[in-house]
Amino acid sequence: MKSTYLLKTLLASAALLVAAQSSAPAADVQENWTKNCGSCHGKDGRGQTKAGRMAEVKDLSDAAVQGAFTDEQAFKQIKEGLKDKSGEKFRMKPFADKLTDQEIKDLVARVRTLKK
Repeated sequence: MKSTYLLKTLLASAALLVAAQSSAPAADVQENWTKNCGSCHGKDGRGQTKAGRMAEVKDLSDAAVQGAFTDEQAFKQIKEGLKDKSGEKFRMKPFADKLTDQEIKDLVARVRTLKK
């Protein structure tokens, strides 16, 4: 009887731990989006913020815009930044020193959810 109770308790604890871990990245990616991307791209990815308009940010909710780049290209731009046409100034600063590769991959996945 005690072993059955112990087994059920362990299984329930394991299930809670897995659920907590699987929801943690979602919170992290949203926090990273808000902290690092939202000021230019906006909450919805449309870029209709003051900083977004100044930087001429593309509307990430537009399917055509999303179709114009691969996940690998988005990853590289987030990691290395995006320079203007002259190649001298950053339009988007690099995040290699602020975000891990996994956090950048999570942001790319987040961007893909913005497409209408």
